[in-house]
Amino acid sequence: MLHRPLLALTMVGALCSFLPIATAQSQSPVEPQEVRSWLMRIHDAASHRNFQGTFVVSAGGAVSSARIAHFCEGSNQFERIDSLDGQTRHVFRHNDVVHTLWPKAHVALVEQRDLLNSFPALLQVGDDRIADFYEVRTQGFERVAGHEASVLMLQPRDPFRFGYRLWSEKVSGLLLRADVLGERGEVLETSAFSDVAIDVRSQPDAVLRPMKRLEGYKILKPAFVPTKLEAEGWTLRQNVPGFRQVSCIKRPLEVAQDEPSPDGQQALQTIFSDGLTYVSVFIEPFSSERHTRSMLTTMGATQTLMRRQGDWWITLVGDVPAATLKAFANALERKK
Repeated sequence: MLHRPLLALTMVGALCSFLPIATAQSQSPVEPQEVRSWLMRIHDAASHRNFQGTFVVSAGGAVSSARIAHFCEGSNQFERIDSLDGQTRHVFRHNDVVHTLWPKAHVALVEQRDLLNSFPALLQVGDDRIADFYEVRTQGFERVAGHEASVLMLQPRDPFRFGYRLWSEKVSGLLLRADVLGERGEVLETSAFSDVAIDVRSQPDAVLRPMKRLEGYKILKPAFVPTKLEAEGWTLRQNVPGFRQVSCIKRPLEVAQDEPSPDGQQALQTIFSDGLTYVSVFIEPFSSERHTRSMLTTMGATQTLMRRQGDWWITLVGDVPAATLKAFANALERKK
């Protein structure tokens, strides 16, 4: 199964009913040079602060929650996420080494990847173009999970992206809540802490110890091979405004949950970003057995577009308007 990038760390829950939407307050525009500073403060707090708490995300009526603990010692980061709903799942991260464990099934997925763009992290490091595509305004202060928070509104400058409302803890900068907003200002998806303690004592053993206890688990280690879209015979006839390619890999094609294709076929995954949000493009050989019909689905802010293109099956996923996915699909072209 091809998954939305980082979906394994995105738990879902609902706070909309009891966390107030930012009330009408005087809005102050943020100068372009300040936007990067605001968002980098949020990003740095998620990677360099110790914190632990419960976070929830609501999307399309689906509700889930998880406990998260993050510790930082020098250049080393340690993170643990425990699902609180549905199937038991534990995610442990030491820097870019990630172990995802399903105890009931005795399956462990071991990967190397950067997970710092999931809640409560936000900004893609090195991207200075946020102010080009979003108008940023401050909206005063509110309390979230018992903490005073600065409120930022990011309104898109074009129809290719959604808006955001962000609550950043006043002292540390840690992101406490993030709303994804539709074109009419409606809340499509909410990620938020219901409780969180900041600057807690570091406990790296709470992460490292279970990463070493994999006896009795079926260990899966998918091989991701870096590549380029053009090197695989594909190109975009035209760029989608604001988005640029940030990664491209070949990965084993999965024909069932966590089971690779028996003939060793691979899928191509390319990720595009505007600095805040992402669009993933998956390309795999067409199979009449698995690929029955084209479709467009919506789950909260996440749109998924699937369709056939010649001998290939294209899947596009992103927290963007459906028109953005269609623009990517229409621009994608096979060159050889």
